[in-house]
Amino acid sequence: MTSFAVVARFITRAPRVRAFVPTRLVHGTTSTRKDSVCDKATEAQQKVAKKADEGAQTISYAAGNLKDKAKNTAEEAWDKVKDTTEKIKDTVTGKTEETKESIKATAKTVERSMNTKNLK
Repeated sequence: MTSFAVVARFITRAPRVRAFVPTRLVHGTTSTRKDSVCDKATEAQQKVAKKADEGAQTISYAAGNLKDKAKNTAEEAWDKVKDTTEKIKDTVTGKTEETKESIKATAKTVERSMNTKNLK
């Protein structure tokens, strides 16, 4: 038999004992010790519930802040992407214009050279 089975068998064969716990007045009041324990348990339960509620509010607040930070970060990243794309576009367009002007200037130079050679 396993140790669990031995313990279970021992417990089921143990005689049942009932104990009588007298109630007494605490500090001359009319409440009994049982009432005092119940009151303390109720107070403890209320404190735990209050702390749990405060914790839930804190978590909710933190989650809201985290959401806002994530949104702001995403917006900042998108703005940077747009700015970078605009800069690239401007650079490429500018280079295209420069290349276009350079080709025109070179064509004019070639044309002049050919005209001068033809005149000779």
